[in-house]
Amino acid sequence: MAAKTWNAGGAKTHTSSDFIDHAERLRRLRRLSGIARLMDTAVGIPGTRFRFGADSIMGLVPLVGDGAGALVGLYIVNEGRRLGVPREKLARMVGNIGVDAVFGSVPLVGDLFDVYFKSHRRNVNMIIDHFGIQDDELHRKR
Repeated sequence: MAAKTWNAGGAKTHTSSDFIDHAERLRRLRRLSGIARLMDTAVGIPGTRFRFGADSIMGLVPLVGDGAGALVGLYIVNEGRRLGVPREKLARMVGNIGVDAVFGSVPLVGDLFDVYFKSHRRNVNMIIDHFGIQDDELHRKR
């Protein structure tokens, strides 16, 4: 929701992200990054480069698991909206969740798909890229 304010140059529209300071944005992005890590890459298979997370494990439970993963994905999209990510990017993020939910719901093949298509990580990276946050800044000790 945008609120209008008046200044000497005329009417200007402000979004909620205009009023979130940098420290608060970093705090939220760190939380989202942690959620994406838990959902997509928390566990590594020793001796390989393959990583998977809770989304892949929850996907083993038909329909319920993929639905739960999609709900977590929608939480990430909503946080992106609250931070001020443009609608076009939000639509792409919802598309990533849809692809993950649809293909992930196919028995067995969908579980393998979940290991490769990391929708939560993709979406958080889109948010981070939108704000131009560098990796070292995101992972720096608070």
